[in-house]
Parts: sequence; C-alpha cells; structure tokens
Amino acid sequence: MLELIQYVVNQFAEKKDEVEILTEEKDRAIVVTIVLDPSDMGKVIGKQGKIAKALRTLVRAATPRDSKKYIVEIQERGADAPVTAEDEESQD
Repeated sequence: MLELIQYVVNQFAEKKDEVEILTEEKDRAIVVTIVLDPSDMGKVIGKQGKIAKALRTLVRAATPRDSKKYIVEIQERGADAPVTAEDEESQD
C-alpha cells in the first residue's frame, strides 16, 4: 500500500527526495502521514482537495476487506497538524 501512495505522491511532487511517508499503527487503523515540502503541498492536495480525495479513495479501494483501515494524512514539513479529510471539506 505504501508503494502505491509513494507512486501517486511522486507524480505530483516536484521535490520527490523530500517526500517522507510515516506510518503509525493504531487499534483498527494504520495512519499514513505524508510529509511534504511547503511548495509541494498545493500540488499534492490539488484544487479543493481533489487529488488528496482521489488518493484516499484509491487507497480505500485497494485495501483488502479483512485488513486494517488506512487513514491518509498530508502534512507540511515543519507543521504540527496534518491536513485531514475534514479540513479539505471545510475549504470547499
């Protein structure tokens, strides 16, 4: 799954060598945090969050039914709080 996320993010990010993908396992989910350079944030999130929403949909579709749920968060390098799906919907 991480290879899929890395591939999609690298298609949009210009500073591919500065992209970090961190994972954290929780009770029923695996949280994947994508850490990007500030200049790549808009490119990876897309207008009104469309690329990020499409990435989350793709990950959800590729996840087997009996495995843990994947939660994809996008974070700017040096920022404290990641961008979640709720934040993108509030920007609409």
